[in-house]
Amino acid sequence: MKSKTSYHCLYPQPLRMHCKSCALVTSSGHMTESGRGAEIDRKECVIRMNDAPTRGYQRDVGQRTSLRVVAHSSMQRVLRNRHELLNSSQNTTFIFWGPGNYMRQDGKGLVYNNLRLLKQMMPKLQIYVISKLKMLHFDELFKKETGKDRLPNLEPSVPYHYYEPAGPDECKMYLSHEQGRHGSHHRFITEKRVFANWARMFNIHFYQPDWRPAPVAQNSTDS
Repeated sequence: MKSKTSYHCLYPQPLRMHCKSCALVTSSGHMTESGRGAEIDRKECVIRMNDAPTRGYQRDVGQRTSLRVVAHSSMQRVLRNRHELLNSSQNTTFIFWGPGNYMRQDGKGLVYNNLRLLKQMMPKLQIYVISKLKMLHFDELFKKETGKDRLPNLEPSVPYHYYEPAGPDECKMYLSHEQGRHGSHHRFITEKRVFANWARMFNIHFYQPDWRPAPVAQNSTDS
């Protein structure tokens, strides 16, 4: 793992870290009774997420932490558990990340302002934030790998009914009906899967928006 200039601002120098081996420890319940603590601690670098504790869980998740990556939504939990996560973590590097409006450095970024105060209170703490440029790079990487945009959809909303232009949003209605616990409404997303199958079988074409279902992938077998 290498890192040079992706993180900045709350520490005098850019983060430079090189690890020949590392363990990225998830917070999943699958870690319970895993007994991997000693194996994790033997790695040169141990990376943990958000406010995941180690005290009381050493046998399964280890006790060393080289790098802790914290999302903006977990910051308050980290501060509440600061005795374990901060006070005893002088050898741990913290990387905080979040959307631009939380991390802005003009005095209006809520998370960034809290991090500056934290740095003043604990000057020896190694705190970094992910740069805006690197966040954009991560967004593009996510989209490339998944085909989905992690950023908010900026396309205009479409009303559920054309005759109710100020009515509910179509996408929100689809999701709420699909996730509803009662059977007195449409399961729109499930129904569209049925329509997609029918469209392939009977050459049905949908308009407004123009849409054709993707062809079914064919499994090839060697003879």
